[in-house]
Amino acid sequence: MSLAAHSVSGFATWTAQVQATVEAALADSLPSAASVPVRLHEAMRYAVLGGGKRVRPLLVFAAGALFNAPVTALAQAAAAVEMIHAYSLVHDDLPCMDDDALRRGKPTVHVQYDQATALLVGDALQSQAFAALTDAASGIAAARQLEMVRLLAYAASSCGMCGGQAIDLDSVGASLDLAALEHMHRLKTGALLHASVMLGAWCGKALQEADMKALAAYADAVGLAFQVVDDVLDATADSVTLGKTAGKDAADNKPTYVSILGLQPSLELAERLRLDAHAAVASFGAAADPLRRLADMIVQRKN
Repeated sequence: MSLAAHSVSGFATWTAQVQATVEAALADSLPSAASVPVRLHEAMRYAVLGGGKRVRPLLVFAAGALFNAPVTALAQAAAAVEMIHAYSLVHDDLPCMDDDALRRGKPTVHVQYDQATALLVGDALQSQAFAALTDAASGIAAARQLEMVRLLAYAASSCGMCGGQAIDLDSVGASLDLAALEHMHRLKTGALLHASVMLGAWCGKALQEADMKALAAYADAVGLAFQVVDDVLDATADSVTLGKTAGKDAADNKPTYVSILGLQPSLELAERLRLDAHAAVASFGAAADPLRRLADMIVQRKN
């Protein structure tokens, strides 16, 4: 697979190649819908396959390209992080959480199946992610796999994604200042995006401290930018465009960047973060073009 993305058309081709590779890895990693328990396995595949922009897998591949990481290793790491992401969406959509009926343009898992199945889907996807990450076929040395497991587990933990979700639930109807809002989103959204970048790097050659610091700065910028843009789109786009229910943040009285800063300052913040992401990986030269173009995509997206 060519990882060159030095032009708009080149980036589009690279993106499509990565998405197809990850889709195949996910299909192979998930249990067959024909195996018992059939309903659970069918629902797991419904939740994961055939939808989404695959931003986290794209970040895995883009970071891995800097260190000549093999596609087999990147595909397994990308599948793992995408399963963690999918599990979080399934649980987030439940009535006891954000209570949404639409995800990626189709009924959410608890609507398509039932709440108990949706709960089990999330549980099973979380376990399946670590099975994928430690698959011997990835070719990653056991010691490095162990570090990658720790990295992904921490990103999904109460000190990462789950902690951010807990703060989010506690913040409904509350008044947060900008620092508290940023902390919440660095956990809820940013932690898994950060892990995606680092997992890609860990799939490659031995890493230098300076490289890791540069990637961490990049990941911090795009992780926060993603949420700022999410808040903007929730306030400005429609449900058909988003593939999920628009306007839920305001309807649920949730603090957002738009509610605290206003629309235009939020757009300006996203643009500053995009430029910060570019600056963070400047030392990698042209090899970091996929990372730069992903930062552009995250900030300039319409859904």
